[in-house]
Amino acid sequence: MSDASRHEAVWYGNTAPPLSWRLAASLYAGITALRRRLYRAGILRTHRIDKPVVVVGNVTVGGTGKTPLTIALIEALRARGIAAGVVSRGYGGTERGPLCVDHATSAAQVGDEPLLIHQRTHAPVAIGRDRVAAAQLLLRSAEVDVVIADDGLQHYRLGRDVEICVVDGARRFGNERLLPAGPLREPLERLERVDFRVCNGGEPQGGEIAMRLVNDGAYRVDDALFRAEIAAFAGQRVHAVAGIGNPTRFFDALRAFGIEPVEHPFADHHAYAASDLAFGDDAPVLMTEKDAVKCRAFAPTHWWALPVVAQLPDAFFDALAERLKARP
Repeated sequence: MSDASRHEAVWYGNTAPPLSWRLAASLYAGITALRRRLYRAGILRTHRIDKPVVVVGNVTVGGTGKTPLTIALIEALRARGIAAGVVSRGYGGTERGPLCVDHATSAAQVGDEPLLIHQRTHAPVAIGRDRVAAAQLLLRSAEVDVVIADDGLQHYRLGRDVEICVVDGARRFGNERLLPAGPLREPLERLERVDFRVCNGGEPQGGEIAMRLVNDGAYRVDDALFRAEIAAFAGQRVHAVAGIGNPTRFFDALRAFGIEPVEHPFADHHAYAASDLAFGDDAPVLMTEKDAVKCRAFAPTHWWALPVVAQLPDAFFDALAERLKARP
C-alpha cells in the first residue's frame, strides 16, 4: 500500500492512526495555533490590497471542488458587472512568481489549476509563492474589481474580505483529526469564522450551500473544437485517468453515466509524460480537465477531457456580489 493509500485508509476509514502520527498531529496543532495567534496579535503582518479579496479554500487536504467553484464565481460575478481576477500559489509549477498566466505559459510553469482557470474563463490570473506580491502584480496588470485567492484559507498574510470554505459532501472531514493523523489543515472550529460554507455533493448540513458538479460533455484533448456527448462512451471499454485530490469521485461519476472505466489514479498535480498513458490499446482515454491541460501537447485523437460546471443557487452569488459592492 502506498503512503497516500495508507493515509486515505486511516483518515476516511475505521483504522486508528499510529501513535507517531498522533504525536506529530499534536505538534502540528501547536504550531498552527501559535501562527494564528501571531497574526491576531499583529506580530505577523496581514497585508491588505486596494481591492476586495475573496478567499476560496478548505480545511482538509485534497480536492473538494475549489477550482470549479472559482470558475463559477468568476462567471457569476462577471454576469453581475464585477470583474474578477485570480491569485494562486501555482502549486506544481516551476515558476516562483509573481507571474501572470497567458496563452504562452504552460502547466509545468504555473501549475494545472491556474492554467485551467485562465483557459476556461479568460480572466486574469497571477501566480506566486508570495501571494501578496502576486495580487499586487494582478492589480498592476489588469482591470479587476475583486481578487479571488484560490486555495488561500490558511494563507493569512493576504488580507481578505470574504472567506468561502468548500466541504466534500461525501467524505466530510474524515476522522476529524489534524494532520498527519487526519485530513484537517485546521481544527473544525475554523468553520465558524468563514463567511460561506459550500458543500460539494452529498447532503448539505446546517448553514451549508449546496454545490453540484455537472458534466459539460467531452472534448478531444488535442483539439477542443471536437466535442462529444458523454453518453457516446456508455457501454465501451475506456481508460479513466484522474490526477486529482479524490480520483474516486471522477470514476464514480463515469459509472453514473453507464461507463465502466479501467481506473488509472495518479497523485494530485501529477506531471504527465506520454508513457504514463500508454495503455497498449486504442480504447478511449477519459480524463479530468485538470489533467488535460498537462497532456494536450502529446495527446492522440482518442483522449478526451470531461469538463464540469459547478451549479450553486443564484441567491449565493447575489449575496456575495452585494457584500463586495458594499465594501468601502
